[in-house]
Amino acid sequence: MALLNFKKDDGPVPGKLSPEVESFLAGFSIEVMPRTAEKVADFRAILPAGTRVYIAHIEGTPIEDMVATAKRLNADGFPVMPHFPARIINNAATLADWIARYQGEANVDQALLLAGGVDQPHGDFHSSMQLLETGAFDKAGFKLLHVAGHPEGNKDIDPNGGSQNVEDALRWKQDFSTRTDAHMAIATQFAFEAAPVIAWADALKEAGIDLPIHIGIAGPAKLQTMIKFAIACGVGPSLRVLQRRAKDVTKLLMPFEPTDVISDLAAHKAAHPDFNIAQVHFFPLGGIKTNAHWAIQNGGSSAVPVSA
Repeated sequence: MALLNFKKDDGPVPGKLSPEVESFLAGFSIEVMPRTAEKVADFRAILPAGTRVYIAHIEGTPIEDMVATAKRLNADGFPVMPHFPARIINNAATLADWIARYQGEANVDQALLLAGGVDQPHGDFHSSMQLLETGAFDKAGFKLLHVAGHPEGNKDIDPNGGSQNVEDALRWKQDFSTRTDAHMAIATQFAFEAAPVIAWADALKEAGIDLPIHIGIAGPAKLQTMIKFAIACGVGPSLRVLQRRAKDVTKLLMPFEPTDVISDLAAHKAAHPDFNIAQVHFFPLGGIKTNAHWAIQNGGSSAVPVSA
């Protein structure tokens, strides 16, 4: 059973869900891995011009594969933002080598800095703050540095629950952005419900953290796939959206789509123009093409591919 009913000969037909969603999706980004990027013959056929593509660096992925993927995407005209997971970077020399490779071979000048999903650091680094403190990205002339955000907390960082450590880290990064010339933003974990995201974003603003937020959204995927990733990634209260869906046997074989959460966030943004969520960042859990086609169907002019 196909996740979405697209005609293979004609391709997806551009449309839109609402003017608010079209505006909210403008400038969206998407995440890939080298092995998932290999399955896409032509990114220009599915992504709008200028789409930022994050490249997730999973433990065990050779840096050569990461750089090759970045080089391909850059050649196709897409700005590339590779992950720099602190806990799999052995030392400052390794960090400098990665930066030099990305710059020299793929013209990369932006990065997502995060701790990384491994329990034990491979070397000297265990947090994104340590990577920032090296000054390596500033020295290399990187223009954008994104850091991780967790609207529903992160048990790896706050093992006893709550969000104190996560919030302290964001305060440190906010301070770093003000005392340096770094252009920074927060790219978040995905969530399935707008209310917790809105509350979290408003709380950050009240605390004086005004870094732009690129909100993580899980792209269309089978419900079982979505639940698996949600549990693995520590998604909190909004997991109940999937749990309610799982109780309806008539929907078990239907893909779970981000229509509701995006519509609600878009409506809130339209009603509150100063809302600090600046862009959408897609996690294509059901596949890059499936995610891109959903955006094309619902994003109107914000999602028209380069080669449409």
